[in-house]
Amino acid sequence: MVDLESEVPPLPPRYRFRDLLLGDQGWQNDDRVQVEFYMNENTFKERLKLFFIKNQRSSLRIRLFNFSLKLLSCLLYIIRVLLENPSQGNEWSHIFWVNRSLPLWGLQVSVALISLFETILLGYLSYKGNIWEQILRIPFILEIINAVPFIISIFWPSLRNLFVPVFLNCWLAKHALENMINDLHRAIQRTQSAMFNQVLILISTLLCLIFTCICGIQHLERIGKKLNLFDSLYFCIVTFSTVGFGDVTPETWSSKLFVVAMICVALVVLPIQFEQLAYLWMERQKSGGNYSRHRAQTEKHVVLCVSSLKIDLLMDFLNEFYAHPRLQDYYVVILCPTEMDVQVRRVLQIPMWSQRVIYLQGSALKDQDLLRAKMDDAEACFILSSRCEVDRTSSDHQTILRAWAVKDFAPNCPLYVQILKPENKFHIKFADHVVCEEEFKYAMLALNCICPATSTLITLLVHTSRGQEGQQSPEQWQKMYGRCSGNEVYHIVLEESTFFAEYEGKSFTYASFHAHKKFGVCLIGVRREDNKNILLNPGPRCIMNATDICFYINITKEENSAFKNQDQQKKSNVSRSFYHGPSRLPVHSIIASMGTVAIDLQDTSCRSTSGPTLSLPTEGSKEIRRPSIAPVLEVADTSSIQTCDLLSDQSEDETTPDEEISSNLEYAKGYPPYSPYIGSSPTFCHLLHEKVPFCCLRLDKSCQHNYYEDAKAYGFKNKLIIVAAETAGNGLYNFIVPLRAYYRPKKELNPIVLLLDNPPDMHFLDAICWFPMVYYMVGSIDNLDDLLRCGVTFAANMVVVDKESTMSAEEDYMADAKTIVNVQTLFRLFSSLSIITELTHPANMRFMQFRAKDCYSLALSKLEKKEREKGSNLAFMFRLPFAAGRVFSISMLDTLLYQSFVKDYMISITRLLLGLDTTPGSGFLCSMKITEDDLWIRTYARLYQKLCSSTGDVPIGIYRTESQKLTTSESREIASQSQISISVEEWEDTKDCKEQGHHRSNHRNSTSSDQSDHPLLRRKSMQWARRLSRKGPKHSGKTAEKITQQRLNLYRRSERQELAELVNNRMKHLGLSTAGYDEMNDHQSTLSYILINPSPDTRLELNDVVYLIRPDPLAYLPNNEPSRKNSICNTTGQDSREETQL
Repeated sequence: MVDLESEVPPLPPRYRFRDLLLGDQGWQNDDRVQVEFYMNENTFKERLKLFFIKNQRSSLRIRLFNFSLKLLSCLLYIIRVLLENPSQGNEWSHIFWVNRSLPLWGLQVSVALISLFETILLGYLSYKGNIWEQILRIPFILEIINAVPFIISIFWPSLRNLFVPVFLNCWLAKHALENMINDLHRAIQRTQSAMFNQVLILISTLLCLIFTCICGIQHLERIGKKLNLFDSLYFCIVTFSTVGFGDVTPETWSSKLFVVAMICVALVVLPIQFEQLAYLWMERQKSGGNYSRHRAQTEKHVVLCVSSLKIDLLMDFLNEFYAHPRLQDYYVVILCPTEMDVQVRRVLQIPMWSQRVIYLQGSALKDQDLLRAKMDDAEACFILSSRCEVDRTSSDHQTILRAWAVKDFAPNCPLYVQILKPENKFHIKFADHVVCEEEFKYAMLALNCICPATSTLITLLVHTSRGQEGQQSPEQWQKMYGRCSGNEVYHIVLEESTFFAEYEGKSFTYASFHAHKKFGVCLIGVRREDNKNILLNPGPRCIMNATDICFYINITKEENSAFKNQDQQKKSNVSRSFYHGPSRLPVHSIIASMGTVAIDLQDTSCRSTSGPTLSLPTEGSKEIRRPSIAPVLEVADTSSIQTCDLLSDQSEDETTPDEEISSNLEYAKGYPPYSPYIGSSPTFCHLLHEKVPFCCLRLDKSCQHNYYEDAKAYGFKNKLIIVAAETAGNGLYNFIVPLRAYYRPKKELNPIVLLLDNPPDMHFLDAICWFPMVYYMVGSIDNLDDLLRCGVTFAANMVVVDKESTMSAEEDYMADAKTIVNVQTLFRLFSSLSIITELTHPANMRFMQFRAKDCYSLALSKLEKKEREKGSNLAFMFRLPFAAGRVFSISMLDTLLYQSFVKDYMISITRLLLGLDTTPGSGFLCSMKITEDDLWIRTYARLYQKLCSSTGDVPIGIYRTESQKLTTSESREIASQSQISISVEEWEDTKDCKEQGHHRSNHRNSTSSDQSDHPLLRRKSMQWARRLSRKGPKHSGKTAEKITQQRLNLYRRSERQELAELVNNRMKHLGLSTAGYDEMNDHQSTLSYILINPSPDTRLELNDVVYLIRPDPLAYLPNNEPSRKNSICNTTGQDSREETQL
């Protein structure tokens, strides 16, 4: 122990307790050396240099003092001239000697001493080894000329009246002013001042020239006309303005020589200054200048940050942003690093935009550019990604840095960010609103497969429109479609609303149904005061409170509506039988005007829940009564609501004994155990009990677990959904999740096949291996064999995703060329296939399913041009592929981000509709089809009541398919082609092909009476053709023309047969069965469109697809588990199935 203590060294002196009390005295004995830094700045010269030159504020004060001193010297010169009496005579002595009073001389000497001392001191401090550089500087020479004579006159009194050209100090004042402005800009950290400096230099140069000329002419004319300062000023202005009146002219040769010299100097100096000013002005026009702080504090503005500005992006933003009345006084400041192109410049010169839009060339990563845009005073900042770049990940990285820079510079400025890749979304969680392009894109493509035209529905909802598109069209469907497209989502507090205030304390479905019956508005969701989440159709058990925020679909918001009650006498006769009879259905006329909607109300009284139900009148003497519709209850009754307990799946498991249910079809419900990226919303889905091996995910390759090599061999019960994409990005995960959501019935799940150009990575396979019936295959839609292997012949939908590698092209709008041609090939090969295509540019959708001689498409093209000329934001909406939901462009969803500035809830509602977010208690979007058994409901209002009273569903729109009516000229042309196709000379050869030609004409003219449908008309056509053949010599030209037309038809028919034969041969070559190959069917005779929130008296038609917002099945489950087949909501028991089949 003693040895151990001896080895421990003693504490240093500074750590002993004695030193804490007595002070540390041991540091003097240490070997440490105290070092002082920056000793070079402690010298007298360095301190002077720091005060006079280096320090910005003190240097600014010194230069301001110097500038004032030079101005004072010029002022003293003018005072000397004004006090001097002009002497008589023309002696040259008057040039060299002047009369100077003693006090004035003393002031000038003092100013000269101070100026010379300051000049010598600054020259000494700025000396860098070359003395001649300091001496030969023009400011130093001028200082010597103006100061040294006064100092000499102190020691030599006879020189006190010597003339000294003190007026030359104006040039020294100009030099001091330039230095002072530079120091001022350094002190206040202002760098965008080149234009201001150049203007200041130009003005000061011009003033110095005029002042020098005035003083010089006045002094030299002391031996001539003896001009005063005012006459000299008059002469200089007349001379420099090139007017030259000639009434005042110099007389002496010296003054004339001086004027010539000054004119030469002006001709050299001023053009140089003007040239520099013009150059800076052009550069400022390119960069956009500044948005002044005064304007930012007195006006409202938003900032748009983009990497490159295209004309389509600009017009979409401006049209959507300024479509809202309360944004008319806002200014838009565009901050873009690239120079403004010609098209954008031309648009911004239009008076409507030139007074509202300010273009600034700069980067959001520079604080100076953000200061120019006054980002800290902006109402909002929109940061958009460049989707046309080849590397979309790099584009996202740039967007993220811009968002970080803006947040760092202006923390309180609301951010609206557009991101491309979902895996990059978590970097910008701090933003107020974020729209991820791939998330929305794939979710809409997925819902398009099960709810037709979901992309068109969402696009119309997020676009601002008054519903005036197509109202001048002769087509009825275009009028209805255009008027309903004006419906948007609005919000209002229940207690402040005329629409919903009377439904306080009643169920949500009761309020939704009666508000639609009464006002024609569709209540789709609420938000509680104590909850930030929006609930879409929370169901009949949700009781409306006065503080609830109601979200509804209508042609305009309630604040812009006027309400008119019709004569109450009309309803007195039918007050007891309001629901009986088809003639008493409520009629709502919605008149869209400039921001105001007038709604005619036929009945404003609320019906009690015990009132009579809707029923159809009996037919003739038959006493068989059709099913009636139960009333919508004010307060939910558990026994009257058909809940869909999708957790148990009892009804789905009830199969016939002949059906064999394999073990791999037994799915579980839960949350996916693996997500491919951070930030994906967890969704309750159909999952497998065990994940599938990666080898079994390959559709076209057999493995040790199965021996299938094509889609046909799997024997799927439902048709396929094929997705053709370039790579398996994380966005594809959002395509699978909505199709495997828990509320989709198991027996309706469609197999999903991913046709990828590049093999997927392991992370993506880890994410999809838990989902049932999801496969992938490496191939391309360019290859027919790959299409056949993946099962295109028996697919329900073919989704073609725009490829990233083709999104950028040298020529605008050519980025979609490859996609359009590939889809056209698919359409020609498999015309019965439902193809859903994504395009980069919305203008290219006119090329989808292109037909060169289609007169109807040409008419739609003219209609689109007319709507665009009227200023419509939805000019493309009448294109048949878009109206039918066959094509969409993700750029059309840019308006969702713009609209969220006014409606901050739109992104949340859209995500809930698409299934990207799942909020407990919030409903989901689905659809149902109207069959022949459902036509007894007749109208949309009765359907609304039926759904609300039975399942609690809320309908929001109709997807309608109609037969396309051909014009008279088209029908005649088709009829003539069908007749001419029957050749007299080659009747025996073309007999087998006749029925096929007639079948095509029948299908194209399905809405009109075709001659080929009736044998009598067919025989008459043949007789007519034979009579024409007998008159061959008389009408040889017409016969030849008909034969040519016939050959053309045969050529067309042979081309179609050739395509079919090609597909059949390739299927046989690949060992595939040709039984699933559909014959070519022409679907041009039908058109589809969407009616958002149609009027209550809209008639239902066969095959109508109704969009529904169904309540969340997990929100409430029935306490009693007995069979849900017995429901009192339908008196005949026809609504006993779990699905909404009326």
